[in-house]
Amino acid sequence: MIDVVDRITRSRMMAGIQGKDTKPELDLRRALHRLGLRYRLHVNGLPGRPDIVLPRHHAAIQVHGCFWHRHERCAFCTTPASNKDFWKLKFGETVKRDKRNLEALRKLGWKVAIVWECSIKAEGAEAVAGRTVAWLQSGRSFKEISSRSAKARSRSISAKKA
Repeated sequence: MIDVVDRITRSRMMAGIQGKDTKPELDLRRALHRLGLRYRLHVNGLPGRPDIVLPRHHAAIQVHGCFWHRHERCAFCTTPASNKDFWKLKFGETVKRDKRNLEALRKLGWKVAIVWECSIKAEGAEAVAGRTVAWLQSGRSFKEISSRSAKARSRSISAKKA
């Protein structure tokens, strides 16, 4: 598929994509705060500079965008049609970095949660914050919060392609 905008415009658009303080992250932070949780943001001393750090619970939360962090079986995890080799390499490096950071945090004794963008879109930040609190109270060291509806949409799309 040919891009609908010129290279300069596409470059400007891509440069404007933020790495922190994204809408899903802000929504989740507000919801966690309303539930009484206090946190720090993007702590430099921790591997991967987690989006949300809850020092009292010794927990870190990463809010991952489904497109950039390659959320498997998610409808929002698409691959651009042009320059596929570039994107494959870029996405592969992002996934490797995510795994390294997750392992490093866990080795340091941190509890870690991965919250996917689709879960906040589908369920709402309040529901995801509630699931996060339940995870913190459970004592488990890892939690992945994903939208079931995004996976279901993705499966139905895949079934139609087959």
